[in-house]
Amino acid sequence: MSVDVQVAQTIDRAVNIVADYAANPSNVPNWYRRIRTVDWITDPPVSIGSRVAFEAQFMGKRLVYTYEVTEYVPGSALTMSTTEGPFPMTTEYRWSALDDDRTRMTLRNFGEPKGFSKLAGPFMAFAMRRAMTQDLRRLASILESP
Repeated sequence: MSVDVQVAQTIDRAVNIVADYAANPSNVPNWYRRIRTVDWITDPPVSIGSRVAFEAQFMGKRLVYTYEVTEYVPGSALTMSTTEGPFPMTTEYRWSALDDDRTRMTLRNFGEPKGFSKLAGPFMAFAMRRAMTQDLRRLASILESP
């Protein structure tokens, strides 16, 4: 069973500010509660082909995986994919300006769980939606702070 979860958040900052911050993997532990560490495998800044290792805690499990950036359009879109672990996954960020000072950020995670994770698919989707919503709220809080 495939898992496909998408959430969105309006952030009261210009699109370039939101996109620049969110697209930098070094900032991820600040706004993704479940990401513990981020290590660049390739040299920053982010670009197509960049590889970044993440360590996360999700549903009581420690996950270690490497994302590769497959799409990057500054200020508009970032897509990263991994084929590692029990849940090969793609993550998409999309940013659109609502006006000069507000941005709509969409976060989407999708993939095909393997092994035991496949059985937990429906619960995993629920947990992912909740976590992703919290993460985007945290991002908004960080970026909207004076």
